[in-house]
Amino acid sequence: MAIGLADGQATGKIVHVKSLEPPDTHYLRAAQGWLELGSLVEANEELERLSPEALRHPDVLEIRWQVYAGTKKWGACVGVGLALMKAAPDRAEGWLHHSFALHALKRTQEAYTHLATVADKFDDIWTVPYNLCCYCSQLGRFEEAQEWFKRAAVLNDMAVQKAGVDDPDLKPLWDSMSTNI
Repeated sequence: MAIGLADGQATGKIVHVKSLEPPDTHYLRAAQGWLELGSLVEANEELERLSPEALRHPDVLEIRWQVYAGTKKWGACVGVGLALMKAAPDRAEGWLHHSFALHALKRTQEAYTHLATVADKFDDIWTVPYNLCCYCSQLGRFEEAQEWFKRAAVLNDMAVQKAGVDDPDLKPLWDSMSTNI
């Protein structure tokens, strides 16, 4: 399956946004803690305690996306991904999350088109070409999928191998390669 940044990968991009203030910082940390424990309901309850101004903060949107993704509310994830892209356009997470949610909704061509527009912008983050590989695999574009896979592997070969070995999104690609032998 295409990969979001649920495992906390840093993008390496510096984004300047207004800092959250207490008590919002406490609610956000509590939501992160509940999320790490797998308690999505409790994480969401903490997010509901945030001030209206804090709701658009990129860090809040990131946790909100994780909560919605954990409950497979992909339509809501699309909206949160868009909001994250607007709040922090230099963070790959918004772009990855948005395209991942589109793909989960079976809108894979749209996911591909959307993420491909920023592939060069985030050329140091392996999950971008990896997800593009997954989308191409699902779309039957196997030569292009192989190129994206190679680009991802150059950035982080171990992570790509680990993710790709059992990824159901890549099954069509692996099947196409075994029939060409």
